[in-house]
Amino acid sequence: MSAAAHSGLAQLADVLEPGQPPTALAPMQDVTTLPFMRAVARRGAPDWFFTEYFRVHETSRLEAPILASITENDTGRPVFAQLIGESLPDLARTARELSRHPIAGVDLNLGCPAPKVYRKNVGGGLLRDPAKVDEILALLRAECPGRFTVKMRIGFDTTENFDRLLDSVNRHQVDLLSVHGRTVKEMYRAEVHYDWIGHAVRRVRCPVLANGNVTSAAKARKVLAETGAAGLMIGRSAIRNPWIFRQIREACAGRAVFQPTLSDARGYIDDLRLSTAAADIPDRVQGSRLKKFLNFIGQSVDAEGKFLYEMRRAEGCDALMRVCDEYLIKHGHAGEPFPEEPYPGLVARPNREEAIEIEPQACSLFSEPA
Repeated sequence: MSAAAHSGLAQLADVLEPGQPPTALAPMQDVTTLPFMRAVARRGAPDWFFTEYFRVHETSRLEAPILASITENDTGRPVFAQLIGESLPDLARTARELSRHPIAGVDLNLGCPAPKVYRKNVGGGLLRDPAKVDEILALLRAECPGRFTVKMRIGFDTTENFDRLLDSVNRHQVDLLSVHGRTVKEMYRAEVHYDWIGHAVRRVRCPVLANGNVTSAAKARKVLAETGAAGLMIGRSAIRNPWIFRQIREACAGRAVFQPTLSDARGYIDDLRLSTAAADIPDRVQGSRLKKFLNFIGQSVDAEGKFLYEMRRAEGCDALMRVCDEYLIKHGHAGEPFPEEPYPGLVARPNREEAIEIEPQACSLFSEPA
């Protein structure tokens, strides 16, 4: 990391352990809500949180549930507000509105790979238009007297525009860049191109967070060494293992790394169930929402994938809890370690019912190539 990046890191929001690589919970639509932030914080918070994206267009307003993850956030950690959109006047208006709230900074989404998003020329779709990105960065830099950050992928379908985009990041003095090391078209299926994250680290003057398949504390240290990144942004792996931020700090400091048990994972599931419950939501729908998280947690429950198989076929929360007890508590499972890495071959992919119930309009965690 360059001297300029080191200096920039010092200007960012407070970190939990100065001198350690900072970590951030990645913004994920319909996941990084205030209840989820609280559930993660109770198990070892990241240095920084990023909100779900605020949709920005001519008639947009700050969405109350997303705003609550800023204004009602009691985790003690700084929260960056993420925007997605392309309308310059509306991006400027939204940035000004957000400045009235206790945000750590404004973040621009240049990476969402959902086809229904990029076809509107927002999120990852903007990576096809470096000139437009340059306009947006210029505008938001002028509208954000505090911290202005960007989250992006390495390109839309190729990396041909990557250097031009990185030069815009430098020109407009972005304070922090998070790079997901895949193209938009590669979705989440391809291997992460950590060499391109390293390229960004060397080219930009601000600190860079490496993002993509940081699955454990051991993998985190490897990615930091390989890319030279200042820190890490973690999304889907934090759904599976909410202790990952604590474990990374412990590993990087040379301390003993906390080893959760299956009983700890069962407690996490209870936390998610209670924090996302609502009296006006039918049990079947509530169960489907919980499955969104269990699809990831289940990757570390049993090597054969029997938990995932039975969980996906359970109907309603009560049935789900019985499956969870069977695999995480009963038969002596409670004291077994919850693996740091997911078991090989287990994929967090929902069935059709879940995809319809819980992902009607979001930048889906489970997006398939278009």
